[in-house]
Amino acid sequence: MAQHIYQSQLLHFLNAEELVHFEDGALVVDDETGRIVEVGAAQDILARYENLAVTRYENKIIMPGFIDSHVHFPQVDVIASYGAQLLDWLNNYTFPTEISFKDQDKASQTAHFFLNELFKNGTTTALVFATVHKESVNAFFNASEHYNSRMICGKVMMDRNAPDELCDTAQSSFDDTQELIDQWHEKGRQLYAVTPRFAITSTAEQLEKAGQLMQANPTVYMQTHLSENQAEIDFVKELFPERKSYLDVYDYYGLLGPRSVFAHGVHLDKEDFERLSETRSGIAFCPTSNLFLGSGLFDLQQAQSHGVPVSMASDVGGGTSFSMLQTLNEAYKICQLRGVSLQARQAFYMLTLGNAKALSLEDKIGNFEVGKEADFIVMDCHSTALMQRKVGTCKTLDEMLFSMMILGDDRAISETYVAGKPVYKKA
Repeated sequence: MAQHIYQSQLLHFLNAEELVHFEDGALVVDDETGRIVEVGAAQDILARYENLAVTRYENKIIMPGFIDSHVHFPQVDVIASYGAQLLDWLNNYTFPTEISFKDQDKASQTAHFFLNELFKNGTTTALVFATVHKESVNAFFNASEHYNSRMICGKVMMDRNAPDELCDTAQSSFDDTQELIDQWHEKGRQLYAVTPRFAITSTAEQLEKAGQLMQANPTVYMQTHLSENQAEIDFVKELFPERKSYLDVYDYYGLLGPRSVFAHGVHLDKEDFERLSETRSGIAFCPTSNLFLGSGLFDLQQAQSHGVPVSMASDVGGGTSFSMLQTLNEAYKICQLRGVSLQARQAFYMLTLGNAKALSLEDKIGNFEVGKEADFIVMDCHSTALMQRKVGTCKTLDEMLFSMMILGDDRAISETYVAGKPVYKKA
């Protein structure tokens, strides 16, 4: 079987507290299966695998590929649209753009562009919103299958408070989603997420159908939005006056659970956090989006103190960058404003094994344990003159990682590998 060695400084996490770091490390990858064979000190690995080809990197760090727990592939062309908070932004920019995704060619071209932007930024797995159209989901999964990337995606379910061209019905959304689950879920590296956009755009009947889909397909995911913006929260109260909170709307219809990811969660109370923790439901922290749309400052410490799984997410196109390094940059600032320090180790853990655990994928991706899928990146410590100068002053690994998360962007990603195959190399 064909195998290959990648040699460089190398790091990965065994758990939230335990980071494994080799100043001169080596990663052995099986080219045929796309899986990790071994990881360790280069001196030991090279002695045992003396006949294998070796790719060596200088001033680089090999680490697991980044994971993005909330992002919208149809919003590539919505990113950096000026001047609105959430609901106006959706109506003015997002909904008009998403209408065009009924066209299979448009959806396919955008899916390939989107995936290549992820790879360029070191992201190898993402939890992705498509549009209401089945065509958009098929286009996305076909593109992901082409690269053999591990992706999670779902058709948006939306039967009110949106343009007619973007509305389905409770029954049609159920039928279309089940058809897509049957076609794509756990086919190769593709996974499906039941995707009601948010409570505002789904009737009670549609949310009930979403809950039925979760019951009938216990290994699928569920993704939606929660408590992002105060006007949104007020509108949900008007639409569901019988429910005690925004989260309770989803809870009532059976949408909480260990494979459920709620984007944002900026405005939650103690009872909400406790219920999320009880059901092992996760929150996707979307710092660049929360700042850009003026939604608020997520309370990471409060969520984690309640034991709520929190993952890191770009939320493009409300988010302003595909770069998970830039996402960490803004997350650090939000935490500072909350009086909490986001440590570099915690931040990079979240991007890798932490996000994998939040998506119940830690048995497949997130670190370099033997047998896991070989999704990894080569990060360039000298990608800019400023970064090279700054890294030269760092005395510890933590200082260097912190510099990377504050100064880094797509330029810091030298190469990206998916299932052991190169999908991006910086020119």
